[in-house]
Amino acid sequence: MKMKPKTNPTILAIESSCDDTAVAIWKDGSLKSNIIASQEIHKNYGGVIPELASRAHMQHIVPTTSIALKDANIALEELDAIAYTQTPGLMGSLLVGASFGKSLAQSLSIPSIPIHHLQAHILAHFIAAPKPDFPFLCLTVSGGHTQLVLCNGPLEMRILGSTIDDAAGEAFDKVAKMLGFPYPGGPYIDKYAQNGNPNAFLFPIANVPDFDYSFSGIKTAVMYFLQREVNKDPNFIENNIEDICASVQYTIIKTLLQKLSKAQKQYKIKHIGIAGGVSANSGLRKAFKDWAEKKSCESYIPDFEYCTDNAGMIAVTAYYKYLAGDFGDLRTVPKAKSPIPEVYG
Repeated sequence: MKMKPKTNPTILAIESSCDDTAVAIWKDGSLKSNIIASQEIHKNYGGVIPELASRAHMQHIVPTTSIALKDANIALEELDAIAYTQTPGLMGSLLVGASFGKSLAQSLSIPSIPIHHLQAHILAHFIAAPKPDFPFLCLTVSGGHTQLVLCNGPLEMRILGSTIDDAAGEAFDKVAKMLGFPYPGGPYIDKYAQNGNPNAFLFPIANVPDFDYSFSGIKTAVMYFLQREVNKDPNFIENNIEDICASVQYTIIKTLLQKLSKAQKQYKIKHIGIAGGVSANSGLRKAFKDWAEKKSCESYIPDFEYCTDNAGMIAVTAYYKYLAGDFGDLRTVPKAKSPIPEVYG
């Protein structure tokens, strides 16, 4: 197996943790292509159907890989490593990407690099300038995860806090479903919130210790609130949709920034970032930038294309793991759940 490390490796990266099949090419220290094949079928079911997702990955992974190689003008023989998402995610989806990636690496006699999906979301900040300095504090917010992570280096991370129940993105989507929005509903809340009054309705912020989060309470509070108001006025949601969305979004964002502020104060970190699919939310992006300015901190948010699931973030993480000689082998298996590997120097 070709294991002699290079300072500028060419890496093919695969992301298949949920319902997007993504492939990217990394060469000469930068991203050369970043292709995503999305699965529209899940909108018909109000959420991702694991069996349908894994079947679609099997259909998409070969043509998506071909397009990524073509766009980057790279031949298979030029690759130095193959990276793939190992964890966390839907097991069937992970298996497709991992099996394809390991098999391709084996056929080319090059190493494979298993990648942690959440670690990759954090390192999406290092795909393009401006890039944070270390130490770096990152709030990762997605449909399945909400975490505060302290980074002392590209592969030196410590989890400060996580959600104890629902993730912020999950709360957005579940409230959106109550309001009658199609899946995924988070972007609809963001859209309607822009013209609403964030103080129109009061929803609770969970009181959990340390740097952990909880979003199940706001979901339940909104459900009972809507039931009560609709019983009094059947047109309540329709007549107040913008104010409801603005109030829900305000509460979720306030919850996120309260814990981020607490962590920033305790660790005195000046370079702060947000990552994950929910970091594409316009309300969160603005509130985060305003918060960082008040705290005299440098704020970082990846470009929109690197916020949601993509292979570019897998590629940049693989680049750092390649330089560290951190490879997998045929015995490395996908895992549906696994914490970020914590190494703190």
